[in-house]
Amino acid sequence: MGDGHLHRWFLNNGDKIAHKWLHYFDIYERHLRRFRGQDAVVLEIGVGSGGSLQMWRDYFGPRTTIIGLDIDPQCKQHEAEGIEIVIGSQADTAILDEIMRRHPKINIVLDDGSHVMSDMIATFEHLYPRIDVNGLYLVEDLHTCYWEEYGGGLRRQGSFIELIKERIDDINAMHARGAMPVSEFTRSTDSMAIYDSVVVFEKRRQGRRQAIMTGGL
Repeated sequence: MGDGHLHRWFLNNGDKIAHKWLHYFDIYERHLRRFRGQDAVVLEIGVGSGGSLQMWRDYFGPRTTIIGLDIDPQCKQHEAEGIEIVIGSQADTAILDEIMRRHPKINIVLDDGSHVMSDMIATFEHLYPRIDVNGLYLVEDLHTCYWEEYGGGLRRQGSFIELIKERIDDINAMHARGAMPVSEFTRSTDSMAIYDSVVVFEKRRQGRRQAIMTGGL
């Protein structure tokens, strides 16, 4: 667990509006703390009132570049030192490619965008293979996966939750005895952490799996 920095910042925030579920902060601090103070690039999809961008800037520090992507042109007003705003849709691969061209090594993606199933899936499938080999991809507000107005529904094919279930098989593909291919996702993903309304994918190149026996008593 982290030092509670994000909790304190959020609860004492007197600046731009930030809207978060409180249980997210333990998740953030558990997975994001390794990037603090680093020369990292963070892409947050969904800018809103700009409060979370300020929070990330404060949390990660001045060496980190924060990029906010939002479809609303009004969000450009939240640009500041160390915070870049890109106007466009998360489903527009040309926009995503332009961000990647300017920032070839994105370390963290935080998807808090439209929460529409087709957008979430398209963004993940386009960006995840391209982020840093030790990067992190976090999607929040997954409760929309159960809501029809976002293209979701319980066990509905095409929801992001169903994609997560498929990726659980994918991360274990080396043990499937040929029943499924070992994909680039399998080879590049270290872990998946699933929480209430949040999933975190953490990348690290995977070598050959080894089961070793030690001891002789």
